[in-house]
Amino acid sequence: MSTRAAAIDRLQSTTRIERDIETLGGPEYTVSADAICRYAYSPVYRNTVDYFVRELEALGYDVSEDCVGTLVARNRPRGERVFGIGSHCDSNRNGGKYDGTMGVVTALEVCRLNEELGLGLPLQLISFLEEEGSGFGQMLLGSRIMAQRVTEEDLRERFRSLDDGRSFWEHAEEAGYEPARWRESFHVLDDLIGWIEMHIEQARVMQDTGNRIGVVTAIAGYVHADVTVYGRGDHAGATPMEFRLDPGPVLAESIVELERLARTAGGNTVGTVGEIEVYPNLINAIPERIRFSLDIRGVHQELYGGVARDIATFVRAAAEARGMTADVNERQTLAPTPLDARIVAALEEAARATGEPFMMMPSGAAHDTMCVADHVPSAMVFVPCADGISHSPHERADPADAALAAEVILNAILQLVRSRP
Repeated sequence: MSTRAAAIDRLQSTTRIERDIETLGGPEYTVSADAICRYAYSPVYRNTVDYFVRELEALGYDVSEDCVGTLVARNRPRGERVFGIGSHCDSNRNGGKYDGTMGVVTALEVCRLNEELGLGLPLQLISFLEEEGSGFGQMLLGSRIMAQRVTEEDLRERFRSLDDGRSFWEHAEEAGYEPARWRESFHVLDDLIGWIEMHIEQARVMQDTGNRIGVVTAIAGYVHADVTVYGRGDHAGATPMEFRLDPGPVLAESIVELERLARTAGGNTVGTVGEIEVYPNLINAIPERIRFSLDIRGVHQELYGGVARDIATFVRAAAEARGMTADVNERQTLAPTPLDARIVAALEEAARATGEPFMMMPSGAAHDTMCVADHVPSAMVFVPCADGISHSPHERADPADAALAAEVILNAILQLVRSRP
């Protein structure tokens, strides 16, 4: 095995990555003429997986799928230690060509470079099933199954197709898989000595700071909650202002307070009200009640957890001050995922060696790596996306940045593998 940093032909890698992405943006790989739309067990998703199968088999990789359809390819026999790379190739229902797919394409390019340069790195590429949740409304589904973060009841009953309402279990069996063996999916992680996922940033921090590579230090956790403010429905014209029990001002005050709390907390804490439901939702009626959502995230649980507690207290007090009541109900809480310091350091060193601008940064979005990191030392690399646009057919990223990411990942793995005892 080579012990020197690998110098790659970035133009060649850029050309190959662009070819892969443009091919997978074609009509055989999406059910929509206006966007990229592919999800678990659809024919176009099958076509996408088969594209990677062909490319990896051409490199001599042993290619298989786990019991529900996550793609696994490796250049070493089972039982030998390997380094994991990959992402997901499903899409949002109104998605673009780059989210997820560029990460798998970049992992494929790392495999190509490893063979061409004779580096002899032991690699395992994984493309996780159903990261976006477009088929069954469940994000990170393939990696959650692999990490044993689901139950059999979830797969048999609770997780259902957004198209026809049938269960995940039924769809998996119909597609030729064996969901009854879902617990065996965990063994895909058995031989991994590390894991790196590349992804587009899905924000505009890198673009606005002029960086081409982001080395991710942690993935944010979050609190999702619903707030309902109960007022009194009255006529919008006939009810004087001093006689109203209007939940609207409580909503407005709460949005402003959430912004203040998140800014004050610092540490990359963010807070968002993304859903608002007004009942009865009429222009000439004072609402009887308003429900709104809370999405509060950060990489420091004590900070974003404090924001969640403080906004809940604020909402109840604001409603009470106006003669109303408010309920706050938590939907889900997910802890942040710190990434492995050793792999992060290797990526930082490899990024610095390229001579290109890079930054250390957290991820505010969820990724499959969150599930892998419970069991395997893990890290991530980001590349910019134009104007931060993602989950949209207008999403754009530069294949040249992905080629640079492939170089960084390749050299980080080279350093990590050769330094293992």
